[in-house]
Amino acid sequence: MEIERKYKIECLNDLPENYRAFPCHAIEQAYLCTDPVVRVRREDDSYYLTYKGKGLLAREEYNLPLTKESYEHLLKKADGLVLTKVRWLLPLEGRTDLTIELDIFSGCYKGLILAEVEFPTIEDADSFTPPDWFGEDVTFSGL
Repeated sequence: MEIERKYKIECLNDLPENYRAFPCHAIEQAYLCTDPVVRVRREDDSYYLTYKGKGLLAREEYNLPLTKESYEHLLKKADGLVLTKVRWLLPLEGRTDLTIELDIFSGCYKGLILAEVEFPTIEDADSFTPPDWFGEDVTFSGL
């Protein structure tokens, strides 16, 4: 089960100055289907097929490993655009159990910046107070 809140960040100037000091991953992904969500993803040198069930705040999620060759084969069958981004993993101040996944998009979505936080329970997600630098909560927008 994936339980997450998602926030849109307006511009790079809103980010913490030290965000580049934390670990990051280069990600490329594309969608084979959007209802239900079925996507392929390359994260650094790892490859996955992901299924996500219905829902926005909480939903089933399954990640299956792929070979590079399988990923490249499925990527050609994707609907629409191939998304590219760098995902920075920032600690959440005051919460050692939570991590901010800061996505800075490039390519066709250059300029889009999203921050996601995954939670162990829906109650934790509902009671979450985001840091001041987070922008609009877009969890329920489908963005």
